[in-house]
Amino acid sequence: MPPRALEPAGVALVDKPHGPSSFAVVAQIRRVTGARTGHAGTLDPFASGLLLVLSGRATKLARCLVGLDKRYITEIDLTRRTSTGDPEGEVVESLPPPGEDELGERLERLRGEIELPIPAASAVKIGGERAYKLARRGVEVEMPTRRSTVHALDVIAYTGDTVTLDAHVSSGTYVRSLAIALGGHCATLRRTEVGPFLVAKAVGPESFTPERLLAEADVLTQVEAARPGSGR
Repeated sequence: MPPRALEPAGVALVDKPHGPSSFAVVAQIRRVTGARTGHAGTLDPFASGLLLVLSGRATKLARCLVGLDKRYITEIDLTRRTSTGDPEGEVVESLPPPGEDELGERLERLRGEIELPIPAASAVKIGGERAYKLARRGVEVEMPTRRSTVHALDVIAYTGDTVTLDAHVSSGTYVRSLAIALGGHCATLRRTEVGPFLVAKAVGPESFTPERLLAEADVLTQVEAARPGSGR
């Protein structure tokens, strides 16, 4: 197979819908550009929101984009735990939801520097094999923990059985782990920001055209301007 083209080059802000995988969205953009294509941070199929898709020569920018902070809106079902921490898993336990005071205490423990187990249905490798593949076969393993930073975890809505949160987190934070720590599972998940980039400026994959690509220089300028202490 001949190498993929290096043009058109740039970064597309794509609003991934619920359902398709990130890989499927990348493939859809590749069919439009015909160029080498990648992304800077996976979204699970059940999740929606901002996906940074890199085209052509801009695929080399992945290393400076994957580490950016993320912001999510998530609805957490506080009455049921699932095997995956999301709606795609089997219900493994039903629990009475925490009261409002108890929920507040749990949320407070999750703010700042935290360390939580990585979800079993993740892409990390355990003994050389992806964890989610082991989970699908019913193989139980002790998952490693990951340290991350929760800059903000704000309540948008609370019904008693569910809580909707605005989560601003460091790269590598599993929102599903936050849901599990709260005693439930992540019912919905939408990524609204990646560093300085906003889902409000993204387009659905079906509406993408090469003219929507952000130039490499513009992307790097926005990233640099958003760094703490940049003075901009």
